[in-house]
Amino acid sequence: MTGRLTHLRRILRWGRTLARHGVLRQFETSPHAPPQLKRLARLARFGVSAPLRPRYREAFQELGPAAIKLGQALATRPDLVGEDAARELAGLQDRLSPFPFAQVCASIEEAFGRSVSDLFASIEETPVGSASIAQVHRAVTTDGRTVAVKVLRPHIEEDFERAIETYEWLAARIEMQGGEFARLRPRATIAYFRKWTERELNLRIEAASASELAENLAAEPGFIVPDVDWQRTARRVMTIEWIDGIKMTDTAAIEAAGLDRQALAGILVRGFLRQAIVNGFFHADLHQGNLFALPDGRIAAIDFGIMGRIDRRARLWLAEIIGGLVSGDYRRVAEIHFEAGYVPPHHNLDEFVTALRSVGEPIRGLPVKDISVGQMLDGLFSITRQFDMVTQPHLLLLQKTMVMVEGVAYALDPEVNMQTMAGPLIEEWGRDEMGPEAQLAERLIKDWRTILEFPDFMRRVMALVPEPGAAPPLPPLAPLPETRPWAPDRAGWLLLGTGIGAALAMGAALL
Repeated sequence: MTGRLTHLRRILRWGRTLARHGVLRQFETSPHAPPQLKRLARLARFGVSAPLRPRYREAFQELGPAAIKLGQALATRPDLVGEDAARELAGLQDRLSPFPFAQVCASIEEAFGRSVSDLFASIEETPVGSASIAQVHRAVTTDGRTVAVKVLRPHIEEDFERAIETYEWLAARIEMQGGEFARLRPRATIAYFRKWTERELNLRIEAASASELAENLAAEPGFIVPDVDWQRTARRVMTIEWIDGIKMTDTAAIEAAGLDRQALAGILVRGFLRQAIVNGFFHADLHQGNLFALPDGRIAAIDFGIMGRIDRRARLWLAEIIGGLVSGDYRRVAEIHFEAGYVPPHHNLDEFVTALRSVGEPIRGLPVKDISVGQMLDGLFSITRQFDMVTQPHLLLLQKTMVMVEGVAYALDPEVNMQTMAGPLIEEWGRDEMGPEAQLAERLIKDWRTILEFPDFMRRVMALVPEPGAAPPLPPLAPLPETRPWAPDRAGWLLLGTGIGAALAMGAALL
């Protein structure tokens, strides 16, 4: 287990780098920063000439792969790092110098216990992309298919484990200070970051995410996910179908290819909404570099390392919240926040309704095309401090991805509007999930499960009843006659069980 001095040594080394880029000034001046953190920031900055304007991207880039990924995660937490830092970290480039091709081949052969030539007819030495965790090479399989081969960097798992261990140690000590930092839950943020990176460091999990997403998007044929080559995929190597298309960053090439930009924007928005609202499992890194326009007018996504998941109940609340803010039903939106436990019960419901009105009214009366769902959620999260709302990392990730998708769609079609496209999908999903038929079906399922569990319940009850002629159980050490419980005989237990079973059967029949 890493000792306290080792953690402090790492933090001071990182702090010196952050100080050279002016990042630590925020901790020194923040009224919410604990005194110990302020002293540590001053110590790390001692003797360093720092710029007046913090250079967040350069600082995290210099700290290496783990810090780059942490910076991308913190970009979703403006409440934790501040609006300016979050805005700059959102553009953090995840590009590093490539590692040698000899190590790529060694990783492939170690993963499969076979030579590279047994798996691939050819593989290009120059990578098509080199990021903080892995790099990608174009290859042709022995059966003639063109694929992308993703290989983890050597020793990347050990590097991340050391860094995250210290992040957790520091976050725990910051949260123990209480107050604002306890509400912001830095430990939960780092725990979410660990889960996020563990997925990215196991390429089998990334491949499984791609496979699950492809199944979920079967209802959106315009939005496709490349096929996984499972025979050439392992924990440190993933092989996936090669995508020949135009990156969404190149709008001029999309225009030159004669593709319908408005149709592409619609496919992107509908595909994302189906992922997030209907299925609750979404690609959380849908920036332009991970999206391709195909010659036939479809869209393909790549890089499935960062995925978000929202359970059914949270999706129901989210659908009602978005609908309530747009329609002006602020009281229902407030009630949902209290029902979900997002707002502690000691707060006043009417005051929260007023705060929600400050978010919803600025968009009332605007043309539909001028309403941004992502920005609306951003405004909702901005009132969290006033009402002690506990941070929900999965919802923040969803909001960040919504803003990202809206930005890409807007670059394709300035008239696109997510709220307009979301309306019919949310309404259809809401009928399926919240309508009277859905509620009746859910009740029937619950009752049927109860009936199925009844025989096991009876077996457990009978196990507590002594057999006829068996020796009586030993009396308690200090019996209290006045509180002696009723103890039916075996026939009594059977009669009681039969009555309960009959009642359940009758209820099911009535339903």
